[in-house]
Amino acid sequence: MASVCFYFQVHQPFRLRRYSIFETGSDYFDLQANRGILRKVADKCYLPANRCMLDLINRFEGRFRISYSISGVILDQFEMWTPEVVESFQQLARTGCVEFLCETYYHSMAFLYSREEFNEQVHLHRRRLQELFDAEPVVFRNTELIYSNEVAAAAAELGFRTVLCEGADHLLGYRSPNFLYTPPGQPETILLLKNYRLSDDIAFRFSDRGWTQWPLTAEKFAWWANQVNGNGFTVNLFMDYETLGEHQWADTGIFDFMNRLPHEILRYPDNDFRTPSQVAQSYPPVGEYDVPHLISWADTERDLSAWVGNAMQTSAISETFALEQPVKTHGDPELLRDWRRLTSSDHYYYMCTKYFADGDVHKYFSPYESPYDSYINYMNVLDNLRSRAGA
Repeated sequence: MASVCFYFQVHQPFRLRRYSIFETGSDYFDLQANRGILRKVADKCYLPANRCMLDLINRFEGRFRISYSISGVILDQFEMWTPEVVESFQQLARTGCVEFLCETYYHSMAFLYSREEFNEQVHLHRRRLQELFDAEPVVFRNTELIYSNEVAAAAAELGFRTVLCEGADHLLGYRSPNFLYTPPGQPETILLLKNYRLSDDIAFRFSDRGWTQWPLTAEKFAWWANQVNGNGFTVNLFMDYETLGEHQWADTGIFDFMNRLPHEILRYPDNDFRTPSQVAQSYPPVGEYDVPHLISWADTERDLSAWVGNAMQTSAISETFALEQPVKTHGDPELLRDWRRLTSSDHYYYMCTKYFADGDVHKYFSPYESPYDSYINYMNVLDNLRSRAGA
């Protein structure tokens, strides 16, 4: 048996507006730009992708199953500007074939700097999923798939028994990400590892005409997935939801691929689709996955250098979390909300100075002309927030 496990990350940050050091207002976020971006991505990705997923669930009578991790900050934006997207996710939730995963509400780097804030954001996100989707999340994924043995322990303390993370070659060695593992000393916690090769075939290489496997057809991909039979239990396909229609435009054939894929996967009688909690309940772990140092999904190194790889990033993030107690002591809910929006990982990603193949990806996602421009703008905002907090 080989189970295909789809998890889609759904997230957009509150992007900052151009903010001068001489300004005194607290309107940090470019609401017009954020609204425009969300509307564009909703039309290209979220709405057509949700229609596609709902059609597949209905067509295959519940045998097609998927999961989502939807950050709190994008849920806030959906409710502000595209409530029909929330309604479409609620429609998916009612099918019983969709699982919602828990994460930090603000897609935050909090685990690295404040366990208190990390716990608070996870509780906020859990409550939001209950309110909007009547969902009780039992699976956790940390921001950017940032993971270590300590993350597993923190998740367990919060009641999660299944955690998603990257299947990093340098940690797996000869072993396969298509099995289930446990953290050292935590036999009750199940780890689901991303199969990054097959995930990236869809997320990054699908429209690459220079790729030796282009064009990627559903038949070809299903055959690759079927090869796991006898060599693993699950094919964990973890990717941004924006892969469908935004990163891979509709004219690449990405929606046609997704429409065809369940038929091709299920054509092999030993295959099925399962959500992360179903995978964790269905198969036994085969060993320990020891991750003593933090890893992530990002770049070739699978480390944290995309967010804390240079002096600008470490300065920005450390100064941000240094304001946690002054902000919380101040007691202003708007100040706390603004500070938490600044903890989103995207702001530090924009400051990344990596280059070549990795750098191209960073440039694609950044609204700034340079990482230095991003840093200066962010610190201008942070200085104003610091004065509001009386720090």
